[in-house]
Amino acid sequence: MKKGASKKISEKEDLFGAAEKVFSKALVKMIREEGHGFLEAGRDGSFVLDAEGKRYLDCYTSAGSFNLGRKNPAIAAGFKKAIFETNQGNFVMPSQEKALLARRISEFVPGNLDCVLFGVTRGESMDAAVKLARGFTGRKELITVDGGWYGECGFAISLSARKGKEQFGSLIPGIKTVPFGDIEAARSAISSKTAAFVMEPIQAENHCRMAEKSYYSGVRALCDRNGVKLIFDETQSGFGRTGRKFFFEHAGAAPDILIVGEAISGGMFPMTAMVFTPELKKFFDIHPLIHLCTFGGHDLGCRVAMAALDEYDSKAPWTAAQALGDKLIKDLAGLADKHKKALSSVAGKGLLISLKFASEKTAQSFCARAGENGLLVKRAHVDGSCVLLRPSLLITPEEAALISDSAGKALDTL
Repeated sequence: MKKGASKKISEKEDLFGAAEKVFSKALVKMIREEGHGFLEAGRDGSFVLDAEGKRYLDCYTSAGSFNLGRKNPAIAAGFKKAIFETNQGNFVMPSQEKALLARRISEFVPGNLDCVLFGVTRGESMDAAVKLARGFTGRKELITVDGGWYGECGFAISLSARKGKEQFGSLIPGIKTVPFGDIEAARSAISSKTAAFVMEPIQAENHCRMAEKSYYSGVRALCDRNGVKLIFDETQSGFGRTGRKFFFEHAGAAPDILIVGEAISGGMFPMTAMVFTPELKKFFDIHPLIHLCTFGGHDLGCRVAMAALDEYDSKAPWTAAQALGDKLIKDLAGLADKHKKALSSVAGKGLLISLKFASEKTAQSFCARAGENGLLVKRAHVDGSCVLLRPSLLITPEEAALISDSAGKALDTL
């Protein structure tokens, strides 16, 4: 071991210095410029605390993973109990934990999405979804919409509107991109060669862009007519964030394959899932090894996810998310009217909210000023002039009011 490698890093400058040395100077610079230049020393519900005890209302929540707050007591208790009662097991073999969680998810997700394959990241689950759609249909062509974000794995990054992805060299071929919300473009693109149509039904990282309800049902009908599988990624919009369990309930059109993200465990264990119809399971019955993941369906993680699902079912946070989100969006729109030069618009659904600023630089400055006023936020990946607000779904009305109050103070100083 290198000298000093095991020494605990406790001071802020030591930590950031170490990050600059072994990881990325540019990342550290960005984090500091966006108001995250502190060490998280504590976590409590809707808040994180720095080493000096200052509280920050967490509106980043690790891209919505911490839907049920930081250090949720019920999930933490389930985690602690599971540590002493479960093992990882053999990853290709069924276990009680995997079976119970799979059944629970099939009951939790609306509609005919009854089958489950576990993963560790959203990108990995998207890759599995594309493999399944291509394998089942025997086709290779994929269609996606502009402005989406699906993760960092092979198929996922190829489908995403990720800046700079061309520098990685050849991406997955056979992908068409059409304008989001344009049913005629979808109609022209979909054919007997198409395996899957992929989208985020609400684009969190692109100013929470949504389509007209008729678009979703129209795409669903086109897919059915042409034998195409419809894939929705609800990593950021699922588990109650938009005021329903999943956004596709608002859309009025269900996918054949649904990607559910890290919020499945309340963000407390790396876990995602691909949830799909029994029809598609027929392909797995013939080709069971088309996608393997060493820690997908980790028994310990399954127990943590079960504890999280208990919280979702008992708290039904989607109800409060709708009401609190409506009021918060209205209050933030009032701030946009007051600060028109800096803040051009507010968009969102439930507690998935986006603030669009005049420029990326203005958005970055807002993040820094928000941090000074006790609000932890982050710019969006696709549209960097936007700042996302994704607080815990268990926030109180008083905490929701604190978001708009802190945002107002930050805007006053721009």
